[in-house]
Amino acid sequence: MSKKPTRARTERRVREREARGLVRDRERLAALSTGGSAERPIVVETVSVIEPRIRSLPCPQCDGELELRDHRAAGAGLREVDVRCRRCHAPRTLWFRLGTPALN
Repeated sequence: MSKKPTRARTERRVREREARGLVRDRERLAALSTGGSAERPIVVETVSVIEPRIRSLPCPQCDGELELRDHRAAGAGLREVDVRCRRCHAPRTLWFRLGTPALN
């Protein structure tokens, strides 16, 4: 039995659905990683190292460079930092905690 040929529109919709699923999976993974939530902040010694630290982090969607948009105190030594990817323009919020990084 031969399969019925797939229409171009159907193939395109399947690819788009898969791409959306990949974006959702990457966003979930980014939220679970260090800095992705207030429960898992990136620990830094001072506020002055936040911006260089952001520039060293790749965008979870496209590996592009992140740029700082805004940051604010979120209580108890937490900083909530809004960033955006320069390549794909995906917005993201990163979390930092002021303190001494723990040595493992």
